[in-house]
Amino acid sequence: MNLLALSLRKNLTPTKIAELLNIKFNKGIENGYYGFNEKLHVILLPFEVLAIIAEEKNEIQETLKTLSIIVQHDDITQDYVIRIDKRLAHPFMITNEEIVLKEASRLNYNIISLAIAQSVGLEKYEKKLDSLFAKSRNIIETTYKAVGIRRIHLMEFAKHLVLTRHDMVGNLLLLDKPNILWDNEEAEFLYNELAKILELYDRHEVALSKLSQIQEDVMLVMDIINHKRSEFLEWIIIILIAIEIIMGLIEAL
Repeated sequence: MNLLALSLRKNLTPTKIAELLNIKFNKGIENGYYGFNEKLHVILLPFEVLAIIAEEKNEIQETLKTLSIIVQHDDITQDYVIRIDKRLAHPFMITNEEIVLKEASRLNYNIISLAIAQSVGLEKYEKKLDSLFAKSRNIIETTYKAVGIRRIHLMEFAKHLVLTRHDMVGNLLLLDKPNILWDNEEAEFLYNELAKILELYDRHEVALSKLSQIQEDVMLVMDIINHKRSEFLEWIIIILIAIEIIMGLIEAL
């Protein structure tokens, strides 16, 4: 079996996917949806990542074609080989190249898809944070130039940072254990091992740390702008007072 998870460029609803692939979608784990037939197992996660599991890679390509998805070189994707081995001593075995299951099940497929989809979602935010980090540096450098950044632009950037943090925490669902895992120890162990291999929690912490650093930079720039504005107003007041004193002296003469 082969799994491909990719970040979607366009919005695809469960209804649209079900219609195009002629499968029935069910409510899955973590507000996602899954559907399956004899050839495919498809999972759509709420953070706009689609995972497809099929026996052959060409079947995945055909599915993407049916959904009018063209994978481009800069698209964020991750793939994994899933192998079934009934002789396995344990329920599963995971390496960097493949996932070996003792038996296939829809729950296992959903757990695997969730973990790898979260990894894809994280990579999307990691790339976004790299761009925001570069923009933050540019804002800091611009602040010390003659023509500084406008306050309204800085406020928009700060708003964008807050929404990004909200999306990361709310959409990727990495801070809370999926509900299905509370009652299934084997599924929980599978998810935890995948999370460890994919370094989900470590990468999430690093991403949040970078975001916090950018927010601190924005607050620093905001303080500098406020200080400059306050200093400018102080000078205006001083000039007005000086003018008033001069006018008073002229009238006295």
